[in-house]
Amino acid sequence: MPIESLNLARGQFALTAIFHILWPILTISLSAFLMVVETLWVKTSDVVWYRHARFWSKLLLLNFAVGVVSGIPMEFQFGTNWGPFSQYTGQFFGNILGFEGAMAFMLEAGFVGIMMLGWGRVPKGVHLFATSMVALGSSLSAFWIMVANSWLQTPAGVAVVNGKLVVTDYVKAIFNPDMFWGVSHMWFAALETGLVVVAGISAYYLLKRRNPEFFVRSFKLALLILAIVAPIQIWLGDSSGVDVFETQPAKGAAIEGHWETNAPGTGASWSLIAWPNAEKQANDWSLEVPGMLSILGTHSLHGQVKGLRDIPVADQPPMIPMLYYAFRAMAGIGFLFMVLAFWTVYAIRKARGRIDALLAQRKLLLAWVLAIPLPYIAVECGWIVREVGRQPWVVYGLLRTEHAASAISSGAITGSMVMFTGFFVVLISSFFVFARRWLKKGPDLTMMPPAEPARVSSVHAVDY
Repeated sequence: MPIESLNLARGQFALTAIFHILWPILTISLSAFLMVVETLWVKTSDVVWYRHARFWSKLLLLNFAVGVVSGIPMEFQFGTNWGPFSQYTGQFFGNILGFEGAMAFMLEAGFVGIMMLGWGRVPKGVHLFATSMVALGSSLSAFWIMVANSWLQTPAGVAVVNGKLVVTDYVKAIFNPDMFWGVSHMWFAALETGLVVVAGISAYYLLKRRNPEFFVRSFKLALLILAIVAPIQIWLGDSSGVDVFETQPAKGAAIEGHWETNAPGTGASWSLIAWPNAEKQANDWSLEVPGMLSILGTHSLHGQVKGLRDIPVADQPPMIPMLYYAFRAMAGIGFLFMVLAFWTVYAIRKARGRIDALLAQRKLLLAWVLAIPLPYIAVECGWIVREVGRQPWVVYGLLRTEHAASAISSGAITGSMVMFTGFFVVLISSFFVFARRWLKKGPDLTMMPPAEPARVSSVHAVDY
């Protein structure tokens, strides 16, 4: 395949993946948040929690709709642009995508209708069950997608037979070395995204002093959960980083701008900030902390960290400066969320339940409003690290990207990419138009829970 067509095919998949990932992460987290809110309503019969469920579910539905539509073109590319890849890996990769569609997406899509339209038509317990199934379905979807992606990072349970990968052990393939860290790190990233969005939107209303009694509840609930989730996510990120240095040393060295393997008995230096130069096989400049990379990458004082110079240039990831800074942006945002969460918990405790004291913390509230885009940036940076860092492999160590693409002309790929770009512009513009209307209207504070549907005690025959 001509290099121009290959790069266009990669660019098109990057475009669709970068756009699509914006939506599932909020669906996963917001559905879980709604499950908590609705549980509080069912348990306490407090009408405010019911109004929260109705208010935030509108954002979930809008987000879900865009996510479904934007995901279709991404999956079709496996058959159009990446035919050799699909043929080579189909026995496992194709099956896992099938599991995601049949087991997860259908569950989520099947119950979302009851969740949105079942108010007053089904009992409270049944509606809560439907909401829980939407949350479960979205999380299962993330699980299977990340299983498939983790297997690309650390393939296991397969053998090459007649030029194709044949599954020899499904359990090993599913529970490959990267699976736990990939699934958990992505799921908690999704949780963080939704919690920051809920906290940021609530802070916006509090800044405007619109319905403060209502939004102080969602603000406190989101921050209480985030104060637990943020430290766990940092631990997961650290642990997954150690796993990367063990299973994908080229990626680990690239995201840290590490060129020289440290000698036994010495610690590898960590560059706090640098500019990696692949042509020179060195950093143009760097600010280093002696011995720290061994601690971060291996959790030992003198752990050996393989440098890029000990890896063939053909096997090194491309665009190393982008990987280097994408990783730091992701990690920095993760630490920022923890600091913001703890600062806010302290401010809430100091307010001692007085809403006016919390409303006086205008800088804090503004910080949460400005933080709304940050989890999306962190997730995109994380996927850049994960996917670009795996290159030049599609299936790490088994199939190179240049051997995975279909023989399609650059003109055909360019045409479809232009079409997708226009389609995505329409989608995201429509989302912001409707989201703005939803935000401007705000919650309906007069809404009351519908009466429970009448129970049918017996079935009577009808004579004709």
